[in-house]
Amino acid sequence: MAVMTREDLSREVAKLHEKGKAVVFTNGVFDIIHRGHVEYLNRARELGDYLIVAVNSDASVKRIKGEKRPIVSEADRAFVVSNLKCVDYVCVFGEDTPYDVIKSLQPDVLVKGADWKIENVVGKDIVEARGGRVVTIDYLTGRSTTNIINKILSESSPQEK
Repeated sequence: MAVMTREDLSREVAKLHEKGKAVVFTNGVFDIIHRGHVEYLNRARELGDYLIVAVNSDASVKRIKGEKRPIVSEADRAFVVSNLKCVDYVCVFGEDTPYDVIKSLQPDVLVKGADWKIENVVGKDIVEARGGRVVTIDYLTGRSTTNIINKILSESSPQEK
């Protein structure tokens, strides 16, 4: 699927809800896509009929992760995520949290990584108020963008003899 604006996606979700479809939502940076991302998104997709992924804008990633991130631009990250088989819709958001996106889209299932306690998941109040649920998914151990970046940096550094 293509990357959509929040407004267009909101209208699309309303149509899906009219058809009785369950919409799953997750968000993240998705910088340097790896197996952990794909397994997480596959598991999220299993929780409903459609999966929406909100990708952090470059500006929000810099605020959250520091000036050296993201490695990959928001347009490229959104393109790659939108072309994963398990993903139905993608939008880019510029806020530090996805609260406004969740409020606009009104998903049925909100998914985050298991490093989040359910009571702290941003948007939990919105989803539960309309009868939805919040689910956390375990990460695949040892798979992270930070690990990949660190490996690249360590392998490109001059080795001591």
